[in-house]
Amino acid sequence: MTTWEPPVPALSVRQVLALERVLAGEPEVVAGAGRLDRPVRWVHVAEAADVGVMLSGGEMVLTTGVLLAGDEHKQTEYVRSLHRAEASAVVLGLGRAFPSPPEAMRRAAERCQLPLVVLHRPFPFAQLTEEVQSRLVRRKFAAVSLSEAVRTELTALITGGAPLRRLLDEIARHSGCPVVVTNLAHRVLGTAGERSAVDDVLRDWERIARQTGRGDGDGWIRAELGGRGEPWGRLVLCGYRGDTETGRLLADRAAEALVLHRMLGGADCSWEEQSALSLLTDLVGGAVPARHLLPRARAAGLPVNRRTFVPLVVRGRRAAPLDRTLRLLGLPGIAGELSGTATAVLLSLARDQDAEALTAHFAARLRAEPADADVVVAAAAARTSFDDVPAGLREARHVADAVADSAAALDLPPVVRLRDVHLRGLVRLLRDDPQVQSFAERELSGLLCDPGEDLLPVLRTYLATGRNKSRTAQLHHVSRPALYRRLEAIQIRLGVDLDDFEQAASLHIALLAHDAQQR
Repeated sequence: MTTWEPPVPALSVRQVLALERVLAGEPEVVAGAGRLDRPVRWVHVAEAADVGVMLSGGEMVLTTGVLLAGDEHKQTEYVRSLHRAEASAVVLGLGRAFPSPPEAMRRAAERCQLPLVVLHRPFPFAQLTEEVQSRLVRRKFAAVSLSEAVRTELTALITGGAPLRRLLDEIARHSGCPVVVTNLAHRVLGTAGERSAVDDVLRDWERIARQTGRGDGDGWIRAELGGRGEPWGRLVLCGYRGDTETGRLLADRAAEALVLHRMLGGADCSWEEQSALSLLTDLVGGAVPARHLLPRARAAGLPVNRRTFVPLVVRGRRAAPLDRTLRLLGLPGIAGELSGTATAVLLSLARDQDAEALTAHFAARLRAEPADADVVVAAAAARTSFDDVPAGLREARHVADAVADSAAALDLPPVVRLRDVHLRGLVRLLRDDPQVQSFAERELSGLLCDPGEDLLPVLRTYLATGRNKSRTAQLHHVSRPALYRRLEAIQIRLGVDLDDFEQAASLHIALLAHDAQQR
Protein backbone atom coordinates (compact mmCIF):
# COMPACT_ATOMS: atom_id res chain seq x y z
CA MET A 1 0.00 0.00 0.00
CA THR A 2 1.28 3.45 -0.91
CA THR A 3 2.39 5.56 2.04
CA TRP A 4 1.00 9.07 1.90
CA GLU A 5 3.41 11.97 1.63
CA PRO A 6 2.43 15.65 1.62
CA PRO A 7 1.68 16.60 -2.00
CA VAL A 8 4.33 18.71 -3.76
CA PRO A 9 2.80 22.12 -4.63
CA ALA A 10 2.80 23.26 -8.25
CA LEU A 11 5.77 25.35 -9.37
CA SER A 12 5.07 28.99 -8.67
CA VAL A 13 6.73 32.03 -10.21
CA ARG A 14 8.65 32.48 -6.97
CA GLN A 15 9.96 28.90 -7.10
CA VAL A 16 11.02 29.21 -10.73
CA LEU A 17 13.00 32.33 -9.90
CA ALA A 18 14.72 30.45 -7.07
CA LEU A 19 16.06 27.71 -9.39
CA GLU A 20 19.86 27.60 -9.55
CA ARG A 21 19.97 28.09 -13.32
CA VAL A 22 17.69 31.12 -13.11
CA LEU A 23 19.67 32.67 -10.27
CA ALA A 24 22.70 32.64 -12.57
CA GLY A 25 20.89 35.22 -14.73
CA GLU A 26 20.52 37.60 -11.74
CA PRO A 27 16.70 37.94 -11.90
CA GLU A 28 15.01 41.06 -10.57
CA VAL A 29 11.26 41.49 -10.06
CA VAL A 30 10.40 45.00 -11.23
CA ALA A 31 6.58 44.75 -11.20
CA GLY A 32 3.81 42.52 -9.78
CA ALA A 33 5.88 41.41 -6.79
CA GLY A 34 2.69 40.62 -4.89
CA ARG A 35 1.67 37.90 -7.38
CA LEU A 36 4.75 35.70 -7.32
CA ASP A 37 2.80 32.73 -5.95
CA ARG A 38 0.94 32.29 -9.23
CA PRO A 39 1.30 28.73 -10.54
CA VAL A 40 3.38 28.16 -13.67
CA ARG A 41 1.71 25.66 -16.01
CA TRP A 42 4.25 25.93 -18.82
CA VAL A 43 7.22 28.01 -20.05
CA HIS A 44 6.97 29.60 -23.48
CA VAL A 45 9.70 31.45 -25.44
CA ALA A 46 8.14 34.01 -27.76
CA GLU A 47 9.26 37.18 -29.48
CA ALA A 48 6.00 37.87 -31.34
CA ALA A 49 4.29 41.09 -30.32
CA ASP A 50 0.87 39.38 -30.39
CA VAL A 51 1.94 36.33 -28.36
CA GLY A 52 -1.13 36.64 -26.10
CA VAL A 53 -3.39 35.00 -28.69
CA MET A 54 -1.20 31.88 -28.59
CA LEU A 55 -1.55 31.32 -24.85
CA SER A 56 -4.13 29.39 -22.83
CA GLY A 57 -3.26 30.62 -19.33
CA GLY A 58 -0.61 29.86 -16.72
CA GLU A 59 2.41 30.29 -19.01
CA MET A 60 5.62 32.03 -18.04
CA VAL A 61 6.67 33.93 -21.19
CA LEU A 62 10.39 34.44 -21.93
CA THR A 63 11.40 37.23 -24.33
CA THR A 64 14.28 39.58 -25.27
CA GLY A 65 11.76 42.19 -26.46
CA VAL A 66 13.58 42.70 -29.74
CA LEU A 67 10.30 43.47 -31.57
CA LEU A 68 9.14 45.87 -28.87
CA ALA A 69 12.16 48.18 -28.63
CA GLY A 70 11.48 51.84 -29.30
CA ASP A 71 7.66 51.60 -29.21
CA GLU A 72 6.09 52.24 -25.80
CA HIS A 73 2.59 51.60 -27.16
CA LYS A 74 3.62 48.11 -28.33
CA GLN A 75 5.29 47.47 -24.96
CA THR A 76 2.15 48.45 -23.06
CA GLU A 77 -0.15 46.44 -25.34
CA TYR A 78 2.19 43.43 -25.09
CA VAL A 79 1.82 43.37 -21.30
CA ARG A 80 -1.95 43.87 -21.51
CA SER A 81 -2.30 40.97 -23.97
CA LEU A 82 -0.39 38.68 -21.60
CA HIS A 83 -2.63 39.80 -18.75
CA ARG A 84 -5.75 39.06 -20.81
CA ALA A 85 -4.37 35.61 -21.67
CA GLU A 86 -3.82 35.00 -17.89
CA ALA A 87 -0.09 34.41 -18.26
CA SER A 88 1.61 33.74 -14.94
CA ALA A 89 4.62 36.06 -15.56
CA VAL A 90 6.85 37.58 -18.22
CA VAL A 91 10.66 37.34 -18.09
CA LEU A 92 12.64 39.91 -20.09
CA GLY A 93 16.28 39.28 -20.87
CA LEU A 94 18.19 42.59 -20.83
CA GLY A 95 20.61 43.15 -23.68
CA ARG A 96 20.70 44.98 -26.98
CA ALA A 97 16.95 45.67 -27.16
CA PHE A 98 16.60 46.75 -23.55
CA PRO A 99 19.80 47.51 -21.60
CA SER A 100 17.60 48.45 -18.60
CA PRO A 101 14.01 47.65 -17.55
CA PRO A 102 11.60 49.51 -19.86
CA GLU A 103 9.45 51.93 -17.87
CA ALA A 104 6.36 51.54 -20.09
CA MET A 105 6.32 47.78 -19.58
CA ARG A 106 6.96 48.16 -15.88
CA ARG A 107 4.06 50.59 -15.40
CA ALA A 108 1.69 48.41 -17.44
CA ALA A 109 2.71 45.25 -15.56
CA GLU A 110 2.25 46.98 -12.20
CA ARG A 111 -1.25 48.12 -13.19
CA CYS A 112 -2.16 44.59 -14.31
CA GLN A 113 -0.40 42.97 -11.36
CA LEU A 114 1.50 40.77 -13.81
CA PRO A 115 4.93 39.77 -12.47
CA LEU A 116 7.61 41.32 -14.72
CA VAL A 117 11.09 39.87 -14.18
CA VAL A 118 14.28 41.11 -15.86
CA LEU A 119 17.50 39.11 -16.19
CA HIS A 120 20.62 41.27 -15.79
CA ARG A 121 23.04 38.71 -17.21
CA PRO A 122 22.78 36.86 -20.55
CA PHE A 123 20.97 33.62 -20.03
CA PRO A 124 20.17 30.76 -22.44
CA PHE A 125 16.39 30.51 -22.37
CA ALA A 126 16.65 26.88 -23.47
CA GLN A 127 18.17 25.97 -20.10
CA LEU A 128 15.27 27.55 -18.24
CA THR A 129 12.61 25.93 -20.40
CA GLU A 130 14.31 22.53 -20.08
CA GLU A 131 14.56 22.82 -16.31
CA VAL A 132 10.98 23.98 -15.74
CA GLN A 133 9.36 21.67 -18.30
CA SER A 134 11.10 18.61 -16.86
CA ARG A 135 9.94 19.52 -13.35
CA LEU A 136 6.37 20.10 -14.55
CA VAL A 137 6.34 16.78 -16.41
CA ARG A 138 7.60 14.97 -13.33
CA ARG A 139 4.84 16.58 -11.26
CA LYS A 140 2.26 15.66 -13.87
CA PHE A 141 3.48 12.07 -13.90
CA ALA A 142 3.44 11.97 -10.09
CA ALA A 143 -0.15 13.26 -10.07
CA VAL A 144 -1.28 10.64 -12.59
CA SER A 145 0.54 7.90 -10.65
CA LEU A 146 -1.16 9.01 -7.45
CA SER A 147 -4.51 9.03 -9.25
CA GLU A 148 -4.04 5.46 -10.49
CA ALA A 149 -2.81 4.25 -7.10
CA VAL A 150 -5.92 5.68 -5.48
CA ARG A 151 -8.16 4.10 -8.11
CA THR A 152 -6.53 0.68 -7.62
CA GLU A 153 -6.66 0.75 -3.82
CA LEU A 154 -10.26 2.00 -3.63
CA THR A 155 -11.41 -0.59 -6.17
CA ALA A 156 -9.77 -3.33 -4.10
CA LEU A 157 -11.60 -2.09 -0.99
CA ILE A 158 -14.92 -2.04 -2.82
CA THR A 159 -14.55 -5.56 -4.18
CA GLY A 160 -13.57 -6.68 -0.68
CA GLY A 161 -16.86 -5.33 0.71
CA ALA A 162 -15.35 -2.46 2.71
CA PRO A 163 -17.83 0.01 4.28
CA LEU A 164 -18.05 3.66 3.22
CA ARG A 165 -16.02 4.78 6.23
CA ARG A 166 -13.07 2.63 5.16
CA LEU A 167 -13.08 4.20 1.68
CA LEU A 168 -13.20 7.71 3.11
CA ASP A 169 -10.29 6.91 5.46
CA GLU A 170 -8.22 5.84 2.45
CA ILE A 171 -9.12 9.00 0.52
CA ALA A 172 -8.17 11.14 3.53
CA ARG A 173 -4.87 9.29 3.86
CA HIS A 174 -3.94 10.09 0.26
CA SER A 175 -5.15 13.68 0.34
CA GLY A 176 -3.74 14.55 3.75
CA CYS A 177 -6.80 16.67 4.58
CA PRO A 178 -10.35 16.22 5.93
CA VAL A 179 -12.79 14.58 3.52
CA VAL A 180 -16.53 15.24 3.65
CA VAL A 181 -19.34 13.59 1.67
CA THR A 182 -22.71 15.34 1.55
CA ASN A 183 -26.04 15.06 -0.18
CA LEU A 184 -27.31 17.92 -2.37
CA ALA A 185 -28.83 19.65 0.69
CA HIS A 186 -25.32 19.83 2.26
CA ARG A 187 -26.25 17.24 4.90
CA VAL A 188 -23.06 15.41 5.88
CA LEU A 189 -23.19 11.68 5.10
CA GLY A 190 -19.61 10.77 5.99
CA THR A 191 -16.29 12.25 7.07
CA ALA A 192 -12.69 11.13 7.41
CA GLY A 193 -9.39 12.63 8.43
CA GLU A 194 -7.78 13.86 11.61
CA ARG A 195 -10.59 14.17 14.15
CA SER A 196 -9.75 17.70 15.33
CA ALA A 197 -9.43 18.96 11.75
CA VAL A 198 -12.76 17.37 10.78
CA ASP A 199 -14.46 18.92 13.80
CA ASP A 200 -13.09 22.36 12.83
CA VAL A 201 -14.63 21.92 9.38
CA LEU A 202 -18.00 20.70 10.69
CA ARG A 203 -18.39 23.47 13.27
CA ASP A 204 -19.21 25.96 10.54
CA TRP A 205 -20.24 23.48 7.89
CA GLU A 206 -23.33 25.21 6.50
CA ARG A 207 -21.38 28.37 5.60
CA ILE A 208 -18.38 26.41 4.33
CA ALA A 209 -20.53 24.10 2.20
CA ARG A 210 -22.19 26.98 0.39
CA GLN A 211 -18.84 28.64 -0.27
CA THR A 212 -17.31 25.45 -1.69
CA GLY A 213 -20.33 25.17 -3.95
CA ARG A 214 -18.98 28.11 -5.95
CA GLY A 215 -15.92 26.25 -7.18
CA ASP A 216 -12.44 25.12 -6.15
CA GLY A 217 -10.25 27.50 -4.23
CA ASP A 218 -7.89 27.71 -1.25
CA GLY A 219 -7.52 23.93 -1.28
CA TRP A 220 -11.28 23.25 -1.14
CA ILE A 221 -11.83 20.86 -4.01
CA ARG A 222 -15.14 19.20 -4.75
CA ALA A 223 -16.36 16.47 -7.08
CA GLU A 224 -19.96 15.71 -7.96
CA LEU A 225 -21.45 12.32 -7.10
CA GLY A 226 -24.19 10.94 -9.29
CA GLY A 227 -25.19 8.67 -12.12
CA ARG A 228 -27.04 8.90 -15.44
CA GLY A 229 -26.71 12.66 -15.41
CA GLU A 230 -28.43 13.03 -12.03
CA PRO A 231 -26.23 14.30 -9.17
CA TRP A 232 -27.09 13.12 -5.66
CA GLY A 233 -24.13 14.24 -3.59
CA ARG A 234 -20.69 15.82 -3.37
CA LEU A 235 -17.22 14.88 -2.21
CA VAL A 236 -15.17 17.74 -0.74
CA LEU A 237 -11.44 17.77 -0.02
CA CYS A 238 -11.21 20.39 2.74
CA GLY A 239 -7.97 22.36 2.66
CA TYR A 240 -5.96 20.22 0.21
CA ARG A 241 -2.32 21.40 0.37
CA GLY A 242 -1.13 20.20 -3.03
CA ASP A 243 -1.63 21.78 -6.43
CA THR A 244 -5.19 22.10 -7.65
CA GLU A 245 -4.72 19.84 -10.69
CA THR A 246 -3.52 16.94 -8.54
CA GLY A 247 -6.33 17.58 -6.07
CA ARG A 248 -8.92 17.45 -8.83
CA LEU A 249 -7.50 14.19 -10.16
CA LEU A 250 -7.62 12.71 -6.66
CA ALA A 251 -11.16 13.98 -6.05
CA ASP A 252 -12.36 12.59 -9.40
CA ARG A 253 -10.90 9.13 -8.70
CA ALA A 254 -12.42 9.16 -5.23
CA ALA A 255 -15.81 10.22 -6.60
CA GLU A 256 -15.77 7.40 -9.16
CA ALA A 257 -15.09 4.90 -6.38
CA LEU A 258 -17.84 6.28 -4.13
CA VAL A 259 -20.40 6.13 -6.94
CA LEU A 260 -19.40 2.53 -7.64
CA HIS A 261 -19.59 1.68 -3.93
CA ARG A 262 -23.10 3.09 -3.70
CA MET A 263 -24.22 1.23 -6.83
CA LEU A 264 -22.92 -2.10 -5.51
CA GLY A 265 -24.01 -1.52 -1.93
CA GLY A 266 -27.67 -2.35 -2.50
CA ALA A 267 -30.58 -0.68 -0.74
CA ASP A 268 -30.27 -2.34 2.69
CA CYS A 269 -28.60 0.63 4.32
CA SER A 270 -28.31 4.04 2.70
CA TRP A 271 -25.44 6.41 3.36
CA GLU A 272 -27.83 8.62 5.35
CA GLU A 273 -28.62 5.64 7.59
CA GLN A 274 -24.95 4.78 7.93
CA SER A 275 -24.20 8.37 8.96
CA ALA A 276 -26.96 8.34 11.58
CA LEU A 277 -25.86 4.91 12.84
CA SER A 278 -22.24 6.04 13.20
CA LEU A 279 -23.29 9.07 15.23
CA LEU A 280 -25.71 7.14 17.44
CA THR A 281 -23.22 4.32 18.01
CA ASP A 282 -20.59 6.84 19.16
CA LEU A 283 -23.15 8.49 21.44
CA VAL A 284 -24.22 5.16 22.98
CA GLY A 285 -20.62 3.97 23.34
CA GLY A 286 -19.57 7.04 25.31
CA ALA A 287 -15.91 6.81 24.25
CA VAL A 288 -16.16 10.27 22.68
CA PRO A 289 -17.69 13.07 24.82
CA ALA A 290 -21.04 14.26 23.47
CA ARG A 291 -19.81 17.84 23.07
CA HIS A 292 -17.18 16.58 20.61
CA LEU A 293 -19.93 14.93 18.56
CA LEU A 294 -22.03 18.08 18.44
CA PRO A 295 -20.50 19.35 15.13
CA ARG A 296 -21.21 15.98 13.51
CA ALA A 297 -24.82 16.01 14.72
CA ARG A 298 -25.37 19.54 13.43
CA ALA A 299 -23.74 18.78 10.07
CA ALA A 300 -25.86 15.61 9.75
CA GLY A 301 -28.98 17.81 9.80
CA LEU A 302 -30.03 17.30 13.44
CA PRO A 303 -31.17 20.55 15.10
CA VAL A 304 -29.12 20.99 18.28
CA ASN A 305 -29.56 24.61 19.46
CA ARG A 306 -32.10 25.11 22.26
CA ARG A 307 -33.74 21.72 21.72
CA THR A 308 -35.30 18.98 23.81
CA PHE A 309 -33.78 15.57 23.02
CA VAL A 310 -35.81 12.37 23.46
CA PRO A 311 -33.66 9.18 23.39
CA LEU A 312 -35.56 6.09 22.21
CA VAL A 313 -34.79 2.46 21.39
CA VAL A 314 -37.28 0.56 19.25
CA ARG A 315 -37.41 -3.23 18.99
CA GLY A 316 -39.18 -4.87 16.07
CA ARG A 317 -38.59 -2.20 13.42
CA ARG A 318 -35.54 -1.49 11.24
CA ALA A 319 -33.99 1.96 10.81
CA ALA A 320 -35.24 2.67 7.27
CA PRO A 321 -39.00 2.50 8.04
CA LEU A 322 -38.39 4.38 11.30
CA ASP A 323 -36.69 7.20 9.40
CA ARG A 324 -39.63 7.34 7.00
CA THR A 325 -42.06 7.50 9.95
CA LEU A 326 -40.12 10.44 11.41
CA ARG A 327 -40.38 12.30 8.11
CA LEU A 328 -44.06 11.43 7.74
CA LEU A 329 -44.85 12.83 11.21
CA GLY A 330 -42.60 15.86 10.70
CA LEU A 331 -40.43 14.94 13.69
CA PRO A 332 -36.79 16.07 13.45
CA GLY A 333 -34.59 13.14 14.40
CA ILE A 334 -32.21 10.39 13.33
CA ALA A 335 -32.46 6.60 13.51
CA GLY A 336 -29.76 3.94 13.40
CA GLU A 337 -29.89 0.16 13.81
CA LEU A 338 -27.77 -0.85 16.81
CA SER A 339 -28.40 -4.57 16.30
CA GLY A 340 -30.67 -6.87 14.35
CA THR A 341 -33.55 -6.18 16.73
CA ALA A 342 -32.80 -2.80 18.32
CA THR A 343 -32.83 0.60 16.60
CA ALA A 344 -31.86 3.82 18.37
CA VAL A 345 -33.88 6.95 17.64
CA LEU A 346 -33.01 10.46 18.80
CA LEU A 347 -35.78 13.04 18.53
CA SER A 348 -34.85 16.74 18.55
CA LEU A 349 -37.88 18.82 19.50
CA ALA A 350 -38.41 22.53 20.02
CA ARG A 351 -38.47 23.56 23.68
CA ASP A 352 -42.16 24.50 23.51
CA GLN A 353 -43.26 21.12 22.11
CA ASP A 354 -44.80 18.43 24.34
CA ALA A 355 -42.10 15.73 24.30
CA GLU A 356 -44.23 13.04 25.98
CA ALA A 357 -47.22 13.58 23.71
CA LEU A 358 -45.12 13.52 20.53
CA THR A 359 -43.25 10.41 21.70
CA ALA A 360 -46.58 8.67 22.39
CA HIS A 361 -47.85 9.73 18.95
CA PHE A 362 -44.68 8.31 17.33
CA ALA A 363 -45.12 5.01 19.22
CA ALA A 364 -48.81 4.78 18.31
CA ARG A 365 -47.95 5.26 14.66
CA LEU A 366 -45.40 2.44 14.80
CA ARG A 367 -47.89 0.06 16.45
CA ALA A 368 -50.82 1.00 14.19
CA GLU A 369 -50.48 -2.02 11.91
CA PRO A 370 -51.58 -5.41 13.32
CA ALA A 371 -48.27 -6.96 12.27
CA ASP A 372 -46.44 -4.33 14.35
CA ALA A 373 -48.52 -4.62 17.49
CA ASP A 374 -45.60 -6.19 19.38
CA VAL A 375 -43.17 -3.35 18.56
CA VAL A 376 -41.55 -2.10 21.77
CA VAL A 377 -40.76 1.61 22.09
CA ALA A 378 -38.49 2.29 25.07
CA ALA A 379 -37.80 5.89 26.09
CA ALA A 380 -35.58 7.70 28.51
CA ALA A 381 -36.52 10.98 30.14
CA ALA A 382 -36.20 13.98 27.81
CA ARG A 383 -32.90 15.89 27.94
CA THR A 384 -32.33 19.60 27.37
CA SER A 385 -28.55 19.26 27.13
CA PHE A 386 -26.81 17.34 24.35
CA ASP A 387 -24.20 16.23 26.90
CA ASP A 388 -26.90 14.12 28.59
CA VAL A 389 -27.97 12.31 25.41
CA PRO A 390 -25.50 9.35 25.70
CA ALA A 391 -26.80 8.45 29.17
CA GLY A 392 -30.36 8.73 27.87
CA LEU A 393 -29.71 6.40 24.93
CA ARG A 394 -28.12 3.84 27.25
CA GLU A 395 -31.10 4.08 29.59
CA ALA A 396 -33.54 3.55 26.71
CA ARG A 397 -31.55 0.56 25.50
CA HIS A 398 -31.53 -0.91 29.00
CA VAL A 399 -35.32 -0.57 29.19
CA ALA A 400 -35.82 -2.14 25.74
CA ASP A 401 -33.53 -5.06 26.58
CA ALA A 402 -35.23 -5.61 29.92
CA VAL A 403 -38.60 -6.37 28.29
CA ALA A 404 -37.36 -7.83 25.01
CA ASP A 405 -38.23 -11.50 25.57
CA SER A 406 -41.49 -11.03 27.44
CA ALA A 407 -43.06 -8.03 25.70
CA ALA A 408 -46.00 -10.07 24.37
CA ALA A 409 -46.79 -11.50 27.79
CA LEU A 410 -46.51 -8.20 29.66
CA ASP A 411 -49.11 -5.47 29.83
CA LEU A 412 -46.79 -2.71 28.66
CA PRO A 413 -47.69 0.92 27.95
CA PRO A 414 -47.18 2.21 24.38
CA VAL A 415 -43.95 3.87 25.51
CA VAL A 416 -41.98 1.85 28.06
CA ARG A 417 -39.87 3.79 30.55
CA LEU A 418 -37.49 2.90 33.34
CA ARG A 419 -40.28 3.04 35.91
CA ASP A 420 -42.13 0.29 33.97
CA VAL A 421 -39.44 -2.41 34.11
CA HIS A 422 -39.24 -2.74 37.91
CA LEU A 423 -37.46 -5.95 39.02
CA ARG A 424 -36.75 -6.95 35.43
CA GLY A 425 -34.53 -3.89 34.97
CA LEU A 426 -32.62 -4.46 38.21
CA VAL A 427 -31.91 -8.11 37.38
CA ARG A 428 -30.64 -7.16 33.95
CA LEU A 429 -28.15 -4.72 35.50
CA LEU A 430 -26.86 -7.53 37.75
CA ARG A 431 -26.84 -10.26 35.08
CA ASP A 432 -23.03 -10.51 34.88
CA ASP A 433 -22.58 -11.01 38.62
CA PRO A 434 -21.21 -14.59 39.19
CA GLN A 435 -23.46 -15.13 42.19
CA VAL A 436 -26.55 -14.15 40.18
CA GLN A 437 -25.47 -16.50 37.40
CA SER A 438 -24.94 -19.32 39.88
CA PHE A 439 -28.36 -18.64 41.44
CA ALA A 440 -30.10 -18.82 38.04
CA GLU A 441 -28.38 -22.09 37.11
CA ARG A 442 -29.22 -23.65 40.47
CA GLU A 443 -32.89 -22.66 40.44
CA LEU A 444 -33.53 -23.75 36.83
CA SER A 445 -31.16 -26.71 36.50
CA GLY A 446 -34.02 -29.22 36.28
CA LEU A 447 -35.25 -27.56 33.07
CA LEU A 448 -31.95 -26.35 31.60
CA CYS A 449 -30.41 -29.84 31.54
CA ASP A 450 -33.24 -31.22 29.38
CA PRO A 451 -34.94 -28.42 27.41
CA GLY A 452 -36.48 -30.83 24.88
CA GLU A 453 -40.00 -30.68 26.37
CA ASP A 454 -40.24 -26.91 25.85
CA LEU A 455 -41.19 -26.33 29.47
CA LEU A 456 -39.01 -23.26 30.02
CA PRO A 457 -41.10 -20.96 27.74
CA VAL A 458 -44.28 -22.13 29.49
CA LEU A 459 -42.79 -21.29 32.89
CA ARG A 460 -41.61 -17.92 31.60
CA THR A 461 -45.07 -16.96 30.32
CA TYR A 462 -46.84 -18.31 33.41
CA LEU A 463 -44.72 -16.21 35.77
CA ALA A 464 -44.71 -13.12 33.50
CA THR A 465 -48.54 -13.11 33.43
CA GLY A 466 -48.77 -13.25 37.21
CA ARG A 467 -49.53 -17.02 37.22
CA ASN A 468 -52.58 -16.50 35.04
CA LYS A 469 -53.33 -19.98 33.68
CA SER A 470 -55.99 -18.87 31.19
CA ARG A 471 -53.70 -16.25 29.66
CA THR A 472 -50.76 -18.67 29.57
CA ALA A 473 -52.81 -21.34 27.79
CA GLN A 474 -54.03 -18.76 25.30
CA LEU A 475 -50.53 -17.47 24.50
CA HIS A 476 -49.18 -21.00 24.00
CA HIS A 477 -52.24 -22.16 22.04
CA VAL A 478 -52.91 -25.17 24.31
CA SER A 479 -55.93 -26.35 26.27
CA ARG A 480 -56.20 -25.81 30.02
CA PRO A 481 -55.73 -29.56 30.82
CA ALA A 482 -52.61 -29.64 28.61
CA LEU A 483 -51.25 -26.59 30.43
CA TYR A 484 -51.92 -28.20 33.83
CA ARG A 485 -49.89 -31.25 32.79
CA ARG A 486 -46.97 -29.07 31.77
CA LEU A 487 -47.07 -27.07 34.99
CA GLU A 488 -47.12 -30.32 36.95
CA ALA A 489 -44.07 -31.54 35.02
CA ILE A 490 -42.27 -28.25 35.80
CA GLN A 491 -42.97 -28.61 39.52
CA ILE A 492 -41.64 -32.18 39.52
CA ARG A 493 -38.51 -31.27 37.57
CA LEU A 494 -37.67 -28.31 39.79
CA GLY A 495 -39.00 -29.69 43.08
CA VAL A 496 -41.06 -26.56 43.78
CA ASP A 497 -44.63 -25.58 44.47
CA LEU A 498 -45.73 -22.93 41.95
CA ASP A 499 -48.62 -21.93 44.20
CA ASP A 500 -46.10 -20.86 46.85
CA PHE A 501 -45.46 -17.13 46.30
CA GLU A 502 -41.85 -17.11 47.54
CA GLN A 503 -40.84 -20.13 45.45
CA ALA A 504 -42.57 -18.69 42.38
CA ALA A 505 -40.87 -15.33 42.95
CA SER A 506 -37.48 -17.05 43.25
CA LEU A 507 -38.06 -18.85 39.94
CA HIS A 508 -39.18 -15.61 38.31
CA ILE A 509 -35.97 -13.82 39.33
CA ALA A 510 -33.88 -16.78 38.16
CA LEU A 511 -35.63 -16.74 34.77
CA LEU A 512 -35.06 -13.00 34.38
CA ALA A 513 -31.36 -13.46 35.17
CA HIS A 514 -31.08 -16.43 32.78
CA ASP A 515 -32.73 -14.53 29.92
CA ALA A 516 -30.54 -11.47 30.51
CA GLN A 517 -27.40 -13.63 30.46
CA GLN A 518 -28.46 -15.31 27.21
CA ARG A 519 -28.81 -11.93 25.50
